[in-house]
Amino acid sequence: MNIRSLTRGDGVLIGAAVVLFIASFLDVTGCDAPDNICDQVESAFSWEMSPLGWGSFFLGIAGAALVIVSRALPQPRKVAGLELGQVGVAFTIASAWTMLMWVFESNNAGAGLILGVIASLILAAGAVAAPLVPALQGPLVGAPAPQAPQPYGMQPGQGVPGGYGYPGGAQQPYGSQPDPSLGGQGFGAQPQAHQPQPGPQAAAPQQPQAAAAPTGDFTAFWFAVPAARPLYAEDGSAAPIAELAPGTWYLAVEQRGQALVAQTQDGRRGVLQDTTGIQRG
Repeated sequence: MNIRSLTRGDGVLIGAAVVLFIASFLDVTGCDAPDNICDQVESAFSWEMSPLGWGSFFLGIAGAALVIVSRALPQPRKVAGLELGQVGVAFTIASAWTMLMWVFESNNAGAGLILGVIASLILAAGAVAAPLVPALQGPLVGAPAPQAPQPYGMQPGQGVPGGYGYPGGAQQPYGSQPDPSLGGQGFGAQPQAHQPQPGPQAAAPQQPQAAAAPTGDFTAFWFAVPAARPLYAEDGSAAPIAELAPGTWYLAVEQRGQALVAQTQDGRRGVLQDTTGIQRG
């Protein structure tokens, strides 16, 4: 799982689950008697009481894990006709409800039970509100600005700007028209035929220029994605083989319609279907 793919709602779930796990090892019952008497009373924690530990604390932690895992999967998984995220939300609500019942029926709730009911309520509220509240759908960690890549096999500070894979000059957004003052052509632009030089044969009828590059010519370039996007196998299978993360440069080696064949740092190749908003190096 890429940490940059986590949302603020996922951060709320993770934080509440951690607090709930810590509370499960604290005392369940308190003591209002003098210290010499309370020292003689043994107070159990939740895991020593199976209905509370496994029926409330563990249920909430498992629910948070199911919700986060379901959002990280490229395709939703189902259990008994329900998606994992729906099962996880049901677990968090059940955990909060049973925890409230334990507090209401306790004569003297301890620190573990009080902290547990607070964490379980936050956990259930976060699981329900995360898909509905726009503020919780933002990225948990902001994407850093991509660093300019160096030509393959060369150390930083060496080589000639404008070489293979080197982002020389002003960067053009993917698919935009190039600035004639900067020279070169944007990705996907038609190659321009050279104008004939004036000479003795200037008046002769122009023949088709066979030396011009075909429309399908493609030059490899570096690019970065604005958000985490899946990379699919070249054979057309639906399951992604990797995830492209923002803040990292990847090498585009081939164009297939609107999609790009990209290569990751570990040498894997796949098809990037969503190329909107990518930054070209």
